Amino acid sequence: MHRQFRSDGPNRLWVQDVTQHRTAEDWVYLAVVIDAWSRRVVGCSIADHMRAELVADAIDMATLRRRPPKGAIAHSDHGSNGNYCSWVFGQRLRRAGLLGSMGTVGDAPDNAVAESLFASLQCELLDRHQWPTRAGLAQAMFH
Repeated sequence: MHRQFRSDGPNRLWVQDVTQHRTAEDWVYLAVVIDAWSRRVVGCSIADHMRAELVADAIDMATLRRRPPKGAIAHSDHGSNGNYCSWVFGQRLRRAGLLGSMGTVGDAPDNAVAESLFASLQCELLDRHQWPTRAGLAQAMFH
């Protein structure tokens, strides 16, 4: 209710989420880490699965690229699959010195930054093409 999703500098507050999109082969999953200050994607992971490694790999990329200060916040929603509650993800946060933050179930404003990115991705890329292969869609998402 009183959470603040604005940051006064880079790499102090990150917002994370996962989206999925179907291809003719099967689903592709995209996990992102967004810097709340710049609204840039600072880490991502694309896979053909929704296991905890998907979100853990995205946070690893972000920490390797940005080197956030100890105590920076990595916020997510609960997610439908519990990956942000997983042991694997928690270990990666602790190793990076990040503080995990999680919104309450059904609290939409928590992930508005990530949902805005996903809405743009849906409108500008995903819905404009048929995706026959997971590899083709993963490459398009990455670019």
